[in-house]
Amino acid sequence: MSNLSRRNALSLGVALGLVGAASVVPAWASTAAADPWWVWDDEVDALMAGVLDTGGVPAVNTALRSWADNADPLPSGLPADLAAWLQGVNRLPSWADPVKLRRAADFNRRKDTYLFLLYGLGSGIMSTVIPREARSVYWSAGGAAMQDRAAKTFTFGYDLSEAGAFEPSGQFVVTATKTRLVHAAVRHLLPQSPHWRAVADERVPISNGDILVTFHSLGTFVHRKLNEWHVPMSAADEDAFLHQWQVAIHLLGVRDEFIPQTWAAADTQSAQVLTPLLAPTPEGKELAADLLGLTAQIDLGVTRGFLNEFVRYVLSNEVGDWLGLPRDYAAATLIRTGWPAYIAFREGLLPIAPAAFSLFDQFVRALAMLFLNKGTSPTSTPITIPAGNRPGA
Repeated sequence: MSNLSRRNALSLGVALGLVGAASVVPAWASTAAADPWWVWDDEVDALMAGVLDTGGVPAVNTALRSWADNADPLPSGLPADLAAWLQGVNRLPSWADPVKLRRAADFNRRKDTYLFLLYGLGSGIMSTVIPREARSVYWSAGGAAMQDRAAKTFTFGYDLSEAGAFEPSGQFVVTATKTRLVHAAVRHLLPQSPHWRAVADERVPISNGDILVTFHSLGTFVHRKLNEWHVPMSAADEDAFLHQWQVAIHLLGVRDEFIPQTWAAADTQSAQVLTPLLAPTPEGKELAADLLGLTAQIDLGVTRGFLNEFVRYVLSNEVGDWLGLPRDYAAATLIRTGWPAYIAFREGLLPIAPAAFSLFDQFVRALAMLFLNKGTSPTSTPITIPAGNRPGA
């Protein structure tokens, strides 16, 4: 579907009252001529539609299985047009700065404890109160297998944060390109689901705008929380962390004109297009329950009440109430007093470890492993292209 036909389809939906006023997305704080809500990934969308319609997904997934490192040649067995497209996009943009990317990798190593927690409990649970994202995830194939999907999502973050992520020996460029293929498949599949169409306020999911909202729930959110928690960061560290994310969302198909150039610009965008959208949905509540329920399978060294309160601490009591997370006021007090002390000790600002240090340390490390291939892999879960939507959808 062309951008024009997509625009006309949604305009017709508005005219017929199929899209409520409350569903209209905010305008972007951007000087770009185009609107990211109306930009998708047309070339690869057409290619993946062809693969799906001809039943070629199993063969493509088989071919992609061995493709992992950035320096790996493209695997054989891919359709010629798809291989040609991959050859053109599976590379860093010309503006990527290797010095900044290496500094970002070192920053990720030094701050990995906070990043694991913020990406996992913060961004991961926040995604369930981003209505478009929650509905798209729930009605797609991944929504019916949340542990596997969480592991694949963690693979994206793990590969991004790994030392040498953008080097030839790293894996993030390939991981991002595979994720771009998955997005294209979902854009073709979800509009075929009457269940998704019944609740969605868009006719085609995962626009450039949607991807940027997800970036703000990840990079912008994490950067803001690190500042709120007084985690020491130099200006060069902050710039490198932003640059890493700029490259990452470029590799996901976001046009360069939409990518924030400073953290101030990212914060402005986030305040306008993420914060106003946050709201509970039936799909998001179920996804959050699934994600938090995964912890029962691996000992995090804490109670479920502690976990619920940490979600509230990271995201807000409002989000906790939306998701129906029961209160545990003793755990809330421990977190409010113990977590700042834990950070201060880790950063060398306290001479003696706080009493709850080992509890927090075990919690964060176990949480990280939870998303690594069902707790069995030290690195990643293979990213595969879906061949359908949620069973029954």
